Amino acid sequence: MTAVVPEYGITADGHRAARIADIAYIAIPATQGLRLASGWRLSRPIGEWTKTDVYGSEGIVADEAAFRVHVEDVARHLTQRNALCRKEVRMRVSTPWGMSQGATVYAEGIVCHSTASHGGFKLDRARNAAMPKALRVDGGWYEEDGEWAKVALGYPDLFTDREKVSAERTLRDWYPDAWEAVHGRALQPQESFQRDRERFEREHAADWVVISAIRSERYPGQVETVATLGGKRLDGVRRRRFLVPYDEYAAGRHGFVIDLDRHPVLAEP
Repeated sequence: MTAVVPEYGITADGHRAARIADIAYIAIPATQGLRLASGWRLSRPIGEWTKTDVYGSEGIVADEAAFRVHVEDVARHLTQRNALCRKEVRMRVSTPWGMSQGATVYAEGIVCHSTASHGGFKLDRARNAAMPKALRVDGGWYEEDGEWAKVALGYPDLFTDREKVSAERTLRDWYPDAWEAVHGRALQPQESFQRDRERFEREHAADWVVISAIRSERYPGQVETVATLGGKRLDGVRRRRFLVPYDEYAAGRHGFVIDLDRHPVLAEP
């Protein structure tokens, strides 16, 4: 197995940078660390790059050491992916998301399709039957946003370490029932976005939670909000409007909770 080795350097405008195969990264100073700006197939020497050459973003890292950790992790992922020998093919296949425009064969009976709008995995009958029951999707179609993680946990030998870490996180956050069935224990709220959301909804079922907000033109320094009990968005639920100081308002992970003692009710115009 030939390892993918990163190349490091300094850009023309003085930023740390790295090249990993066709991927380019520039670490651009941000408020809370370094922003991982990414580009594709920058053939020039790193010393000639500038931040205008990169357009993508893969989040924020704390410092240069964390930047190198990220780069090395991506390089290891590419090395492992190359060793898996996945095959790119064209198939005339109808998927739940439209006609397949390209496909990647992970193994016999496990194919990932892409379409004009979406994509996902198709497992044939035998492969799908071999999936753990808690992870199995009837029909064998697993969409690419979340259900792909079930395939990665069902067939871990076909995925890289980086992909398996992502799959584990995806399953914890969005399919906690499936994760718990596979691992045989309950997730705590801090371990799963969905479980934490459920906790928030229990604790604030009787509170007014903001469902929409806009900076006020009528009340300087304030945000005009619309809130419902528990943050429910169903048709017909009662809505109330409140004023919240602009410097205080932040949507938060699950929603902003109105304090009736501090946030005045805003009369309808």
